[in-house]
Amino acid sequence: MTAYPPEPWRLAGEACLSMWRLPVAELPALPEGAEPVVVAGRAAVFAAWVGYRPPGQLSYHELLTAVAVRGRRLTASITGIWVDSEVSLAGGRALWGIPKDLATFDFHRGRTFTAATADDWIATAAFSRRVGLPVATPAAFEIAQTLDGRPKRSPVKARFKAAAAAADWSVNPRGPLGFLAGRRPIVSAALSGFDLRFGG
Repeated sequence: MTAYPPEPWRLAGEACLSMWRLPVAELPALPEGAEPVVVAGRAAVFAAWVGYRPPGQLSYHELLTAVAVRGRRLTASITGIWVDSEVSLAGGRALWGIPKDLATFDFHRGRTFTAATADDWIATAAFSRRVGLPVATPAAFEIAQTLDGRPKRSPVKARFKAAAAAADWSVNPRGPLGFLAGRRPIVSAALSGFDLRFGG
């Protein structure tokens, strides 16, 4: 069994993310008990490219998708996630019920990204950073998953500098993110210098 750090994980790095609004009927499957936050028949779906590095505990790349769901505070359920670290995969599944799979990545200067499995490509994206905040912004939210057949809510705290961004996504329509293929995000952002505390 792959060894991994106990929770909480303290991670650092950079991220680029986008948000879409999808009809409820077109959402990816959610963990049992998770209910999407619906406004005018649509729910918020996020996709993020993340590069973790020192001084965080682990260094690896990640692509994830998540849906905003109901909770006591800002909450999301991760519906798809790929990493290039066996340690991250094992820990994410065992500690929090996060359905991590392996992929290969190409991150170029924190602006262009690609992800692929052994079978096919998943997605590519290019981000152009716009105006950003000069100070670090705090954020707190929960991740809602299923662990050992029971609902699992995991707290997350973060600090980062956020900048608006323009994003151009290309998603494999036959791949696991096919529900986003051909759609343009309504908002995108680049997060720099973030510190993340994941788990209790």
